[in-house]
Amino acid sequence: MVKNLQTVLSRVRAALMRRGRTRHDADDLVQEAWVRLACFQRSQTVAEPAAFLMRAALNLSIDGYRAARNHGEQVLLEETMLVDSTPTAETILLARERIARLSVCLAGLDAKTRRIFLAHRVDGMTYLEIARDNSLSVSAVEKHIAKAMLVITRSMEGW
Repeated sequence: MVKNLQTVLSRVRAALMRRGRTRHDADDLVQEAWVRLACFQRSQTVAEPAAFLMRAALNLSIDGYRAARNHGEQVLLEETMLVDSTPTAETILLARERIARLSVCLAGLDAKTRRIFLAHRVDGMTYLEIARDNSLSVSAVEKHIAKAMLVITRSMEGW
């Protein structure tokens, strides 16, 4: 099926480990990729089995990373899987601090600039809609938003 199988499997495992997988995880992914290759070869010819193995293993690794990121930490307890996707206390505290800092930044803007910035960022209004509501040109709205972004960006540096 694949010439010099051990070399190919070692290369795939090494590629996975360079991308942050443990040896155990890399072995599992290589095995799953091998199974996929074997199943695929039942119905079709694979011109480059080594390349197929590499791509399949890397795709499985990416899929595993995305699943872990999107579904939170998984803990296996007596064959019951619990998923904890709630933010940590530290994450909540940092978010509250950022919001407090942003509130101070917004309070430092003049009322018109703040109102225009919030209309765009919070209410989702377009520049044209804001311009019509405030009897301004689109260019003036752009300048107010740019000014707000500059003040907020400078104030939030280091966060």
